[in-house]
Amino acid sequence: MTSATTSTTTGTPALLSVADLRIAFPGRNGAPPARAVDGVDLDIRPGEIVALVGESGCGKTTLARSLLGLVPPTAGRVLFDGTPLATSARALKAYRKRVQLVLQDPSGSLNPRHTVYDAVAEGLRIHGHGGDERAAVAGALARAGLRPPERFFLRYPHELSGGQRQRVVIAGALVLEPELLVADEPVASLDASVRGEILALLLRLRTELGLSALVVTHDLGLAWNIADRVAVMYLGRIVETGEVEQVLTAPRHPYTRALLSVLPEAPGAPVVLTGEPPDPSRIPGGCRFHARCQILASGEAERAGVATACRTQDPGVLSGDGTAQVACHWAHAVAGTEAATPAP
Repeated sequence: MTSATTSTTTGTPALLSVADLRIAFPGRNGAPPARAVDGVDLDIRPGEIVALVGESGCGKTTLARSLLGLVPPTAGRVLFDGTPLATSARALKAYRKRVQLVLQDPSGSLNPRHTVYDAVAEGLRIHGHGGDERAAVAGALARAGLRPPERFFLRYPHELSGGQRQRVVIAGALVLEPELLVADEPVASLDASVRGEILALLLRLRTELGLSALVVTHDLGLAWNIADRVAVMYLGRIVETGEVEQVLTAPRHPYTRALLSVLPEAPGAPVVLTGEPPDPSRIPGGCRFHARCQILASGEAERAGVATACRTQDPGVLSGDGTAQVACHWAHAVAGTEAATPAP
């Protein structure tokens, strides 16, 4: 298979930069705090699409919502265009004009009592748009693929298909002319026949408008089709990152390998991980994946001489600079062995 995108942003200063972000929620019934995001560095450059992938409960949505100021971080910082994300209501309002959220369920995102026109115009009204509202709404609907836009002005969400509703949600984000979209599972609730259309729309918007995007998904196939880079998240931390083609054709972290193994076109038998992801209030020592790791369970880590390190040493936080990285003792040991082996 061939990835749909190629990054052209290497070396470009980040539009959005996350540094050692940590988000903890109070534990229940006296339990320790739940570390939903536990040390994340992540950069998104202008015109770049980054896919954040992982199982449900790994912290993806919490991280995404924190980038919009909806969840305050416990520690770390978020920079947008070189400026720290402010916490005042006025500053956040200005910021959210430049960074827009697209949710997975268009039915839940749209007020059933509002027409399409009012749904798209809502952001303009909140931010005190001083121009031609009708022209702005029409332009946003047209860019989202709803043409002629006037035909949709007086329709209600229940009169639209799922794909059309998601396009209205995207138009509501586009009408403010943002620089970055944060899309949380943007096609998860859509039929397979419509998903490709919405993904193609997001790619076209990047090409035509120079939009950047963080696409949150559990679907590595989606990441392959839309992203320039991928960041694989497990239990609150990014464990592998790099160019999408590199990560998804030659994954180095056992967790990434397991996620890829269940795709329909994947060779070999699927990797069945034992147990459920650990409780984020009781993150295990060492590599946080070691209790479920198929490499450790099979003895491969022992043969590579890193089994003890897997159980006792934290691989650390990956930098967000876009280079290919992996938080795995075994992957580094194997790479070191291969580098030390003379070529035939």
